[in-house]
Amino acid sequence: MKLEDLMNATDDSELVANYKEALLDDDFKRLVSKLKIKDAKVINYTSKLQTTVKELKNCKRCKGLNACKNAIEGCVFYPHNEEYRIRFDYVACKYKKQALEKEKLAPIFYKEPLSIRNASMSEIDLTDKNRIEVIRWVKKFYKEYQNNQHIKGLYLHGSFGSGKTYILSALLNELSSLGYKCVIMYYPEMILTLKNSLFDDEFKTIMHNLKTCDLLLFDDIGAEVVTEWNRDEILGTILQYRMDSHLPTFFSSNLNINELEANLSSTKRGVDIVKAKRIIERIKQLTDDLEMISENRRNQYMYLQRDEN
Repeated sequence: MKLEDLMNATDDSELVANYKEALLDDDFKRLVSKLKIKDAKVINYTSKLQTTVKELKNCKRCKGLNACKNAIEGCVFYPHNEEYRIRFDYVACKYKKQALEKEKLAPIFYKEPLSIRNASMSEIDLTDKNRIEVIRWVKKFYKEYQNNQHIKGLYLHGSFGSGKTYILSALLNELSSLGYKCVIMYYPEMILTLKNSLFDDEFKTIMHNLKTCDLLLFDDIGAEVVTEWNRDEILGTILQYRMDSHLPTFFSSNLNINELEANLSSTKRGVDIVKAKRIIERIKQLTDDLEMISENRRNQYMYLQRDEN
């Protein structure tokens, strides 16, 4: 049906007038032509198509997500011509797609400060001889992991503020940039977060990430208040899954493995050595054990400052 015939056949004069006015915009006309939408169909979607045209014009002048003027940042309200209707979806622009791809490679952090998020193997201090064994282990893992994703992680314990978290985070950051999915979590905060989201979808999401990610770091395990729930239902469940799936897991702690076992055995309800031993056996199956006694670098890196504000 030609536009003139459509105008004569339609009772809604305002609808026709709006469509006729929209056609004066060359960009609107090109969009209709590109989508191969007939006038009889498009006339009912004039307003929405004008929104698409407006957002496409915004995109032509846009220099990045920070400058986006569209209703949904990084997206265009775009039409799809279907048999009986026109369907509109939000389609990501090139800048949004780039950001999403970058996000896929970024590690998931739970309550870790900026210094840890930016930790890099190239920035690790090599002058302290007390760290040489750990650094060698990290470099070896970095090389071997790319050929074998089922090798053991590391239980790294030692003195307060010696750089344990920074070194392990640097390793996971580097591997994350290669496309491996990594999670770095401050363990005491993890327990609190899971407790507060126990009946929400967030609980399932976090547990899924912790169980299935390629590489996992539990930072500062042993600093939490131990309960039967967080020991057996949370930690035990995660470690069992990762052990069965041969997924490398890392721990940083101020406690050696025997001290951690003693810590895990004691809850408000009493002492349970057997259940603590089960957790420790899983950790031993998942990790090598190294100690690092070094100078306190906390002021230098500020990596254990939990409140970034």
